[in-house]
Amino acid sequence: MVRKVRTANGGTVREPVGQYWREPGRRASPWLALLVCVAAAAPFGAARAAMNFCAAPALQSSERTNAAPAIETLMRQVAGKLGDAPNPLAGLSTEKSRYQGADDKRVEGNQDLDLMRDAALVWRATGDQRYLRLVDRFLFAWATTYQPTYNPIDETHLDSLIIAYDLTASALPVKTRNATTAFIATLANGYVERIDAEPRPLKGTFRDKGQSHRVKLIAMSAFTLDDRKLINTAQRLFVEQIGNNVLPDGATVDFAERGVLHDVTEDLEPLVVAALAARRHNRNWLNERGKDGASLALALDWLQPYALGEKTQKEFVQASEPVPRDVTRRETSAPDVSSQWDPQDSAELFHLAARLSGRYAPTALRVSPTPPDWLAVCLPLPAR
Repeated sequence: MVRKVRTANGGTVREPVGQYWREPGRRASPWLALLVCVAAAAPFGAARAAMNFCAAPALQSSERTNAAPAIETLMRQVAGKLGDAPNPLAGLSTEKSRYQGADDKRVEGNQDLDLMRDAALVWRATGDQRYLRLVDRFLFAWATTYQPTYNPIDETHLDSLIIAYDLTASALPVKTRNATTAFIATLANGYVERIDAEPRPLKGTFRDKGQSHRVKLIAMSAFTLDDRKLINTAQRLFVEQIGNNVLPDGATVDFAERGVLHDVTEDLEPLVVAALAARRHNRNWLNERGKDGASLALALDWLQPYALGEKTQKEFVQASEPVPRDVTRRETSAPDVSSQWDPQDSAELFHLAARLSGRYAPTALRVSPTPPDWLAVCLPLPAR
């Protein structure tokens, strides 16, 4: 039996039913056997969102081969939680003085957000409606409960909610779709209003890693909502952040001020995610240049020698403008002060960057042989 399958580039191929997710010469595990059966009946093309952050569900053979192990892992993780009730929070905060038990609640909240993203990925790959029902429950609960705090560090994990919606959009009940689009629009427009209310040039937390997280959430929201005005605003703010945050040599402002490579990954990872959202719409933000000619590509190139171990860095040592909390850390000999930066900290960043440009794939594979499971399913292969 043969079926027609759409490829990621929009064409079609004919392939035997029953070969989905199987590698030649290998016996499929029970989980993969389930994938074969369900995928044959999967509603390919049923769920279309504007951003299409992840690859199409009808993947090319090489993509299916790469994604199969990660799909199996996600299925095992999510299958045991199919009956779980969502635990939506009214707000995410890391400041215990403002929110009792906030650290623990933030972890629980992030687990909810990751669960709905992973369930959406499994549903997109298999068509199993149980995973879609989980996404529906969790999305509706969060979209109707959560009130944005507009603290980008706390809220950066809402990108998982946006991806979950993006993967399942038109297959969701109307009430969930309407509630989620309203929530995403409120989140994005609220961030834009706060940024544009700031005097130019932007300073402080409106040019550091926090701003990168704001730009990411705005960009992902804009593309998944297919809001032309918001998309143009996202591009404007992305270019402005590159100009404000990336120095002419490729280092970031955060590194220059604090001497912390972890901050560099915090600067760049959300900008790479924003650029990936734009790339699906044929916009090349990787090489967009800021006011001094810097670009996201230049910043990634600056970090590569550290990720490859060709350069090393002791954290908090090269700070030009040490902030008070860093001075306290030095004085109290905090464990992370003067500790050697671990290249593993950049693993997800470079695996994401490899989906923008294949030239980052060798660095990604050197730092970590495999990407995170969600990314291996979402975008199985590096870009060419």
